[in-house]
Amino acid sequence: MRRATTPTGNRLGGATSPYLRQHASNPVDWLPWGEAAFARARALDRPIFLSIGYSTCHWCHVMARESFEDRETAALLNASFVPVKVDREERPDVDRLHMAFVQATTGRGGWPLSVWLTPGLEPFFGGTYFPPEPRWGQPSFRDVLRALSEAWTTRRAEIDAWGAQAVAQLRERATAVTEPVDDGRLAIERCVRHLWEQFDRAHGGFGGAPKFPRPANLNLLFRVLARAGEGTAGPLREVLETTLAGMARGGMRDQVGGGFHRYSVDAAWRVPHFEKMLYDQVQLVSVYLEAVQATGGAEWAEVARDTLAYLERDLAAPGGGYYAGEDADSARPDRPDEHGEGAFYAWTAAEFATACGADAEEAGRFFGVLPEGNVPAGADPQGELRGLNILWRAEPWPRGAAGARIAEARRRLLVARQCRPRPERDGKIVTAWNGMAISAFARASQVLGEPAWREAAVRTARFLRANLYDAATGRLRRSACEGRSAAVGFAEDYACLIAGLIDLHEAGGGLEWLQWAETLQERMEVLFWDPAHGGYFGSAADDPALIARLKDDYDGAEPAATSVAALNLLRLAALLGREEWRGRGETAIAALRGTWRSLPQALPQLLVAVDFAQGPVWRIVLVGRRSDPALGRLAAALHRRLELPRIILWVEGAAEREWVARRHPWVLAMGEADAAATAFVCRDTACLPPIRDPEELARALAPG
Repeated sequence: MRRATTPTGNRLGGATSPYLRQHASNPVDWLPWGEAAFARARALDRPIFLSIGYSTCHWCHVMARESFEDRETAALLNASFVPVKVDREERPDVDRLHMAFVQATTGRGGWPLSVWLTPGLEPFFGGTYFPPEPRWGQPSFRDVLRALSEAWTTRRAEIDAWGAQAVAQLRERATAVTEPVDDGRLAIERCVRHLWEQFDRAHGGFGGAPKFPRPANLNLLFRVLARAGEGTAGPLREVLETTLAGMARGGMRDQVGGGFHRYSVDAAWRVPHFEKMLYDQVQLVSVYLEAVQATGGAEWAEVARDTLAYLERDLAAPGGGYYAGEDADSARPDRPDEHGEGAFYAWTAAEFATACGADAEEAGRFFGVLPEGNVPAGADPQGELRGLNILWRAEPWPRGAAGARIAEARRRLLVARQCRPRPERDGKIVTAWNGMAISAFARASQVLGEPAWREAAVRTARFLRANLYDAATGRLRRSACEGRSAAVGFAEDYACLIAGLIDLHEAGGGLEWLQWAETLQERMEVLFWDPAHGGYFGSAADDPALIARLKDDYDGAEPAATSVAALNLLRLAALLGREEWRGRGETAIAALRGTWRSLPQALPQLLVAVDFAQGPVWRIVLVGRRSDPALGRLAAALHRRLELPRIILWVEGAAEREWVARRHPWVLAMGEADAAATAFVCRDTACLPPIRDPEELARALAPG
């Protein structure tokens, strides 16, 4: 399916979101979320049909093709409802609120999200994908529309009561309070035990199909491994290495072009759902970097490099920043007028052989290619991949000349694939996801010794500051597309960008990024902090179009804002000497105790903050010129192994020394900031003599 992007009659043609523009030629009279839509619903006294999706969502495109491009269905929508389209990536606050309603009333959620609201914006009915005809135990979308239209006319009082009850329950959820507990160590242990019980020992990951990467789980396990004694390290390594290997060697990873697809539809990581999202790439880079620190494994370093190379090649915007993602669907190479999921990535045996030439047989064994295709029917219920091969690593990477031949075959496959019609790319540059990208590039520059990646992180930070930040108000924008930005920033935008800026400073990017992180954190406190119960609302208080402000209490594909912010506060407290922020971080953790006490596996990223709060915290100050190779060697020594809770301050020159000394008076005792490269190391209040030798620094920070 080729989704048109030119407007015809509805109001989406001028939207900043590529997803909304994809629906501009629909016969549905769509309006964007906003007062114009709300006023129309009030004037006509009609319910709002709210459809939420995103540009790279496969089933969103299916429902669009089946229903929103169908004139009969559009006529029903236009006659009885006020249709409103929302890009969940542009307005996560609207998505979060209405997803909570659908999950509470149906027990499940997902996209496309379909919700019906009163003109007062109270939700009264919802679901996800509705088929065009009755199927899979679901009514047809047109039957749902007719039934709700009739109910609006004949049972209005009931609908109004349902809507009022839904609003009351959502508001109650936003302010729920539970009894506090004193120690999060037990919650960490319970979460790890749960993951161990869910661990798939054959393929890695947790539970059965479908399998999602969920990097927050792995982040927590690496934090626990950093502290683990010999008795517990073995099982943790088994979980981590089996899972990392399954993802890296399976079809969920793009074996030709690098990067990861969204998730695997099977338990063995072989058959992916093909969309590629920026937030998956950058979080998984950070996970594989921790694997390098834990094991020194060259394979994990290759995965991180490969994924960053994909970002630079295919998702980097010319003016700076990284695009949101790529679609699962594209035109079929042999039938360009037809679109299908995975068409860009899958191969017939003949196509594979043509691309690889003389090395086709050897490369075919390595990549698991079969003459009849290697996709099990159960993993492809629609039959779109019948007879095709999804490449995975069926054998270990060979050494010597054989390895060189596989590398050459992979290169030729990439060249051949570049001639195919590409999946559509979502051209939004999302602040939160680019904040995660800053973290990934900054950390990779240190762990893998690649200074160019630190420069990539700096470029991204500069782009965000220039294009998605208003210095006059101190506020971020959520996203930009083609030079335009729409929605204001949300809590996750601030939290993820602040985390990236801290990582960039700790990678030697410069003091300016730590200073900006402090400024953004101060603004985040004003906009999102809940003074009554602690934690961070997802949206600011000045949005009149939301009936309730919610807090995320689940670390899913993306971590919750409070989970990220809690760790930011603890790190900033240590970096800046702002002890009040340590207290605020502990309060943020306490705000979600009700969840991590009863269901710790819901918040693994928050438990990373809990681990940091347990301390002790190492404070390392690197003094000298950032361009000095000797200082670079000291910095590299800090990243050789998994890190216990620590912060890194870089001080170059008298101005930086003075700025840091105002927050940490003990820095004045460290000697001149332009002297020979030196590391000053303190553990809580106990400090070591100055260190200039990288090996000595590595020994000083070793556990035990």
